[in-house]
Amino acid sequence: MIVGLTGGIGSGKTYVAGLFEAMGVPIYIADTEAKKLMNSNSAVKKSIIDLFGVEAYQNDVLNKKFIADQVFENKLLLNDLNAIVHPAVAAHFQDWYNSQKFDFVIKESAILFETEGYKKCDKTILVIAPENIRIKRVMKRDQISEAQVRARINNQWSDERKKKLADYVVNNIDKFYVKKKVNELFLAFKRDFI
Repeated sequence: MIVGLTGGIGSGKTYVAGLFEAMGVPIYIADTEAKKLMNSNSAVKKSIIDLFGVEAYQNDVLNKKFIADQVFENKLLLNDLNAIVHPAVAAHFQDWYNSQKFDFVIKESAILFETEGYKKCDKTILVIAPENIRIKRVMKRDQISEAQVRARINNQWSDERKKKLADYVVNNIDKFYVKKKVNELFLAFKRDFI
């Protein structure tokens, strides 16, 4: 079983993924794997250079700040980048998934619904948190301004829109609640195989 895990920037989806991982669940972090593929897959690299120019890489390493500055203010460019990266990530995930032995896996993706990746999942979990908390988390984590965080939030679907597609919603405000909810979900997913 594939369980899709998503949430807006700063919602805490990686924290939730870590709780599942601590219980032995295999975790695939799509954003992390995408960054690896952008640095290691020659076809992906060539397509990114064709799209953004040679500034896209510095010393053969993806220039993340340059790319982020380009795409977070230009949705068409972001769509073009996604059209390069997402098929490569999907193929990589499938290879990874085929090698797993656990009853279910977690596929964490920030844009699971936007890319229709949820259609390839058996269940989906949406992690939410109040916008002001999300903004503070991202400002601290990424050392960027509130305006930059808001621009990224505005490029993502709203929680209300995502809730309509999610099977489960985890409100990430209180860590005790989140741990309890993740434990309940873990047991529910395990029961599907008994």
